[in-house]
Amino acid sequence: HPTSCASMAELMSVLFFHTMRYRVSDPKGASADRFILSKGHAAPILYAVWAEAGLFDKSELLNLRKIGNDLEGHPTPRLNFIDVATGSLGQGLSVACGMAYVGQYYDKADYKTYCLIGDGESAEGSVWEALSFAGIKKLRNLCAIFDINRLGQSEPTAFQHQMDVYKARLESFGFNALVVDGHDVEALCKAFHEVQGSDKPTAILAKTYKGRGFPGIEDQENWHGKPLGAKAAEVVAALEARIKNNGPTTAKITEPADDTPEVDITNVTLASAPHYTLGEKIATRAAYGTALAKLAESCPRVVALDGDTKNSTFSNSMLKVDPSRYIECFIAEQNLIGVGIGLACRDRAVVFCSTFAAFFTRAFDQLRMGAISQTNINCVGSHAGISIGEDGPSQMALEDIAMFRSIPTATVFYPSDAVSTERACELAANTKGICFIRTSRPPTTVIYANDEKFQIGKAHVVRKSSHDVALVIGAGITMEEARNAAESLATEKNINVRILDPFTIKPLDNEAIVKNAKECGGRIVVVEDHYPQGG
Repeated sequence: HPTSCASMAELMSVLFFHTMRYRVSDPKGASADRFILSKGHAAPILYAVWAEAGLFDKSELLNLRKIGNDLEGHPTPRLNFIDVATGSLGQGLSVACGMAYVGQYYDKADYKTYCLIGDGESAEGSVWEALSFAGIKKLRNLCAIFDINRLGQSEPTAFQHQMDVYKARLESFGFNALVVDGHDVEALCKAFHEVQGSDKPTAILAKTYKGRGFPGIEDQENWHGKPLGAKAAEVVAALEARIKNNGPTTAKITEPADDTPEVDITNVTLASAPHYTLGEKIATRAAYGTALAKLAESCPRVVALDGDTKNSTFSNSMLKVDPSRYIECFIAEQNLIGVGIGLACRDRAVVFCSTFAAFFTRAFDQLRMGAISQTNINCVGSHAGISIGEDGPSQMALEDIAMFRSIPTATVFYPSDAVSTERACELAANTKGICFIRTSRPPTTVIYANDEKFQIGKAHVVRKSSHDVALVIGAGITMEEARNAAESLATEKNINVRILDPFTIKPLDNEAIVKNAKECGGRIVVVEDHYPQGG
């Protein structure tokens, strides 16, 4: 992507060697300014900047895109200077919002968060969800940089170089919007200086040209993502001719303020054990609210995000513990997940994102990229399955287990009662990767003692006899129905079945399933509130 990199050369130079504060020896230091390259296909220039700063030898750049080398076509956290993976366009700004939110409201530190966005990707709705969030939350430490080079992949962008249109839109979202010549170093220095004193988020709207300085290629269509081929020598010669001083230079990089507090988010526990009575009925979504409050009481870095469903998911319990640790993301699920990923970056927070389980499907790409980013966030989806019948199919989560199970780093919890729900939340808070906790709207019977122990990947047998004729596996609401059916079979037909609660759907306790199935004559009945595929 040489032409995409060329349009932002001056932007990156000013950012990394004039504006940003960081230590090359510690790129992810807690107090360092953050940078997200949402325009991930321009990764080569990001690698070049860090090589120029001295993080690694410039000769490594020659291994770009080669098998076995970490300098991939799009950045990932395999590299020690990358916080999140980008390249699926439109996602970087949401993550930057989460980083900025932590810095402004929790760390209360001086570091800034910069996010560079391509004009082509600004057609993505998730970008505007993030802009809305940033304006509403008044993230004054956030700087969104739009590289407006006029050209998309296959044709010009919708607004090309209509800078007044971009400015009006950004200002309407609550941004301090600055239009600047993206190839004028002095003008860029002045624009970035304005970020420092702003009382609201800033947008640098940089008018640039794709393939800047490339003879016969600059501002021309059909060069996106293409190697220069026969034109390479001419382009290199033209660029070298523009260099005023070709001798060795030592960039002076400003160090950060070191004003960010130390944070410990390990060993997060419930402030008190579950306290329920066997046989009472409690909805698992309500138990989630109880667990969230208990976790927040024990760890000041537990935060809750929701998409305007807090009185249904019970995430509003956080408001009673600490209103500042509840973040309303409104009905914008893609941004909800992106902000959560940003909050969790650099281990600054333990994040719980909640909404109806069905609506997480809208943010699948954010979750997919979150896994590549090695993020640690917890998603709690309520109103799962057809048990919410009267609400209709639009509200029913019947694909959620399949979706989360397909994510390589995900752990999928499906608790069946209030006790197991509280313990699932506690385990999730201490588990690396993405965790999904599936909760139900209807109340279910408390079947576990308050001191019951739970582990990821360990099932529980909740009904058993010496002459069971089948193994029935259920979770959540289907566990409730399976237990009722087993009771009826035993009393009315004198038929005994064994009931197994998997607790986690991923990983499954295969050993327990096989062992109990063999003891029940090899018959297994799975009762699942989900579509057959992927459940």
